[in-house]
Amino acid sequence: MNFLLRIIVTAVVAFGLSAVLRGIHIDTFWTALLLSVVLAILNALLKPILIILTLPITILTLGLFLFVINAGIVLIAGKFVEGFRVDGFGWALLFSLLLSILTSMLYKDRQPGSPDESR
Repeated sequence: MNFLLRIIVTAVVAFGLSAVLRGIHIDTFWTALLLSVVLAILNALLKPILIILTLPITILTLGLFLFVINAGIVLIAGKFVEGFRVDGFGWALLFSLLLSILTSMLYKDRQPGSPDESR
């Protein structure tokens, strides 16, 4: 259930960002839903490999190169999802940064027994 909620929240945020950012184009909400699934798969499978391969430059830049990896994953997702287009690397970087911030703000992963949890 948590996974489905994360996918839906990511799709809503991505669709909203496409309305605000003129360099990001998502045709329909169903495209945004498919995009969020593809991003989840790429983040689970490809991102760990990219992090290991670029570990020296990531350490050298004090972790800032991870933003480049995130933008690259957004650009790769654009190749897989029909109806999703990114106008350039800068837009992918901004989109991935805002998507991460907004989804983490909207979806708060509460652990069982946390003080925020209402029973």
